[in-house]
Amino acid sequence: MNTAGDGRPDIIVIGAGIVGLSSAFSLQQKGNSVLILDRKGPAAEASRGNAGAFAFSEIIPLATPGIMRKAPRWLLDPLGPLSIPPRYAFKLLPWMVRFWRACRPERVESGIYAQSDLMNLSKHALLPFLRKTGTGSMLRRDGNLQLYESRSEFEESLPYWNARERCDIPFEHIHGSYAISQYQPGLDKRFVSATFSPEWYSISDPLEYALTIADIIDNRGGRIETAEAVAIEPQSNGASVKCADGRQFSADKVIVCAGAWSHKLAETLGERIPLETERGYNTTLPDSRFELRTQLTFGAHGFVISKLNSGIRVGGAVELGGLTAPPNFKRAEALLAKAKSFLPDLQTEGGTQWMGFRPSLPDTLPVIGPSTKSDNVIYAFGHGHLGLTQSAGTAMLVSQLVDNEDASIDLRPFRADRF
Repeated sequence: MNTAGDGRPDIIVIGAGIVGLSSAFSLQQKGNSVLILDRKGPAAEASRGNAGAFAFSEIIPLATPGIMRKAPRWLLDPLGPLSIPPRYAFKLLPWMVRFWRACRPERVESGIYAQSDLMNLSKHALLPFLRKTGTGSMLRRDGNLQLYESRSEFEESLPYWNARERCDIPFEHIHGSYAISQYQPGLDKRFVSATFSPEWYSISDPLEYALTIADIIDNRGGRIETAEAVAIEPQSNGASVKCADGRQFSADKVIVCAGAWSHKLAETLGERIPLETERGYNTTLPDSRFELRTQLTFGAHGFVISKLNSGIRVGGAVELGGLTAPPNFKRAEALLAKAKSFLPDLQTEGGTQWMGFRPSLPDTLPVIGPSTKSDNVIYAFGHGHLGLTQSAGTAMLVSQLVDNEDASIDLRPFRADRF
């Protein structure tokens, strides 16, 4: 294996988000020299502004029969939980057809079990990963409270809680505003039921967490270059990466963790992977005296409220609008207005708005595994809302793939050519 420095690295990781950084750290731990390439630098995209959750109970895909019933109503509201800008609708049509196919009950069921396998692996990999990176003190175990405004909304969720129960995920249903207030004081009394998930962890600040991992990689001799990878070319002894500035790098293995831009690199290898971007919005409020005891999820409205070191973050929703359109921060404002109505004592002034690109595949499962064009190129992207949650588990799988070891879970549901 090569030593760190300016020579040819053992591994190139494209993408310095949390999945790429976690994978690079795990590969470095096993003695590989690592070069990370990112168009903007560490944690500059979705890993900077996410909700900070390790949402291990979230095994239900976005593509379900239920969402297809709700989608027409949601799409009529441009500021609702799901939005498709009209100018992007035609381009999105092939992705939506695949999304519709993924809503078939048998596809949903198989997707749940595949997601559960990846979640279990990621949960068991997390604590050892935190110990190795010295970031254990950043972990919080405050759980998550999913809130329902009507009995019918709660009952509609029960099949998916039953699916979680079959996968041994613990939870507790709660009924009545008084009982709910014991978990989270200050909620509006409109919420009639809730479900508490104790194994929904969080990190004190996702940006700080990612930058800490980046610093460790750098301090141990890894290289992190700000460069936009635009093409990958397989070689007999590895693969090379061409960058927009004309530079070219080669290594024994290339790991593609470039988030919402990953499919563009796959295309240069001749693979068409139906990756889209869920444009997510949030507002981080200055820390206040409001006591947020647990992360709150408002499923019918598509957003969460999280407490971070940097303040209280209100964000979520899905805007399938591509990579080039300017942000529509009216969506962030709409979420903040709802948060104020749900938590009347929440101070919503002075917040910082953000929009990020979450890489999304039609069946909600990421791509993890070798390219069909070259065993020297390994994909690890498309985690949607769950990049932080699944980062430690994905890093373990990438390391196993590089070393030609048996994977800890069945990777067939995550293969690149499944579409």
